[in-house]
Amino acid sequence: MENLTVGFALTGSFCTFAKVVPQIKKLTDAGYRILPIMSEISYQTDTRFGKAKDFIDTIETITQHTVIHTIRDSEPIGPKNLVDAMIVAPCTGNTIAKIANGITDSCVAMAAKANLRNNNPLIIAISTNDGLGASGKNIGLLSNAKGVYLVPFGQDDPVHKPDSLVAHMELILPTLEQALQGKQIQPVLV
Repeated sequence: MENLTVGFALTGSFCTFAKVVPQIKKLTDAGYRILPIMSEISYQTDTRFGKAKDFIDTIETITQHTVIHTIRDSEPIGPKNLVDAMIVAPCTGNTIAKIANGITDSCVAMAAKANLRNNNPLIIAISTNDGLGASGKNIGLLSNAKGVYLVPFGQDDPVHKPDSLVAHMELILPTLEQALQGKQIQPVLV
């Protein structure tokens, strides 16, 4: 774990930020250096779940790094091989689709693609209201992609949101540790 740098990217599933940010601290406490990345939307949007600046300040304090939030600033991750692994948590259905289909029109998708180009593990923590709907095919593509590892996930509210899937964010660290060994943590569906 020492001397390993992990990119940690957040996308716009704002309702899960309160569960994700403590996982960044858990990773730093475990000895990982964290390079923080936030999607353009998550970097600039205040919601009922909190102010963007508060999340940015907290993340920068934990990681001691400035949050990357533009395509221009995330592009060097590939050519300079800046990270040993990349985590996208929460990863929205929109970002899942972009990564699964090679679209790099956001800083997170660019960082993920650059990371995979270097044959480094990409860990995805799903958070999408249509995981068992329109996003299902893209989750399937990623689950079969070389170098992509899924944080175990399940339905978060099957009665009121039957298509919604959310990763168990507390399993990010063990998923990363397994991914660094080339293994998918099991079970994936919990």
